[in-house]
Amino acid sequence: MTDSRSSSGRLFVLDQCAGRIFSLNSDGSDSKTLVTGCRLPDSLAVDSAAGYIYWSNMGVPHRNDGSIERADLDGGNRRFIIPEGGTFTPKQLHLDGRRGKLYWSDREGMRVMRANLDGSRVETLIRTGEGEGDRHDPSNWCVGITVDPIRGQIYWTQKGANDSGHGRILRASIDMLLGPTAASRPDVEVLLQGLPEPVDLEFDLEHRVLYWTDRGDLPRGNTVSRTAIDGDLDQQVVLGHPMEGIGLALDVRGDRMFVTDLAGSIYSAHLNGSEKRRIAMAQGSLSGIAYAERL
Repeated sequence: MTDSRSSSGRLFVLDQCAGRIFSLNSDGSDSKTLVTGCRLPDSLAVDSAAGYIYWSNMGVPHRNDGSIERADLDGGNRRFIIPEGGTFTPKQLHLDGRRGKLYWSDREGMRVMRANLDGSRVETLIRTGEGEGDRHDPSNWCVGITVDPIRGQIYWTQKGANDSGHGRILRASIDMLLGPTAASRPDVEVLLQGLPEPVDLEFDLEHRVLYWTDRGDLPRGNTVSRTAIDGDLDQQVVLGHPMEGIGLALDVRGDRMFVTDLAGSIYSAHLNGSEKRRIAMAQGSLSGIAYAERL
């Protein structure tokens, strides 16, 4: 019997090991390599309406040579929108089509940043540390990012050291306040703390539920979790046992999530984590993933 979840949509995935972007149907079929030669790519975002893929290149983390690129959906017309060194170690991206903005977390840069979709007007919205001393403290590293365009808020993760249990999810206004700097904002809220290693974030805006991947040790680590953002902010583990899960994409209309792991697998499940199945395996070392309706 054919799984009804496999009938629509296209996935775009980053393979860090091979430095490539590939796409495939949401049932795992019809895999195609679109872009090669990426410098340790970490996350990607798809703008179906404009016909673009955006992705972050971490580069060599201690060299401050991160970048962000853009290409057509078929991989053509590739170009930098944030040149090498324009960001330190860019991690997860989030595209806000309403405002025409691209947001990202800059890990060793200890920042949350954004720019116009053409790479102009680069801004630092959050700064969590300054200088080499702070840079060596993983609790200052910003990793995941998502946006609530309805209420005008950004959400991001600070993972902390491996298996330290110091991971946090934070929130602030989408725009800077007059007066405070990115390092002294009074509107920053810590929503959840004591997490194993929260990485990528995704927001189900329709149901006001925040999802995230978490590295680290079981039972709460190496999982996908969620919380009702307007409720008690309790972590609910909905999916377990990816092999170092990183990327996360939601198809809310189709009641599906997609998860990648560093062992090279892509998983599909309902949003409550049920009916988990592997739709691809041995694909390299997978990081970012994005879902687009049938193109």
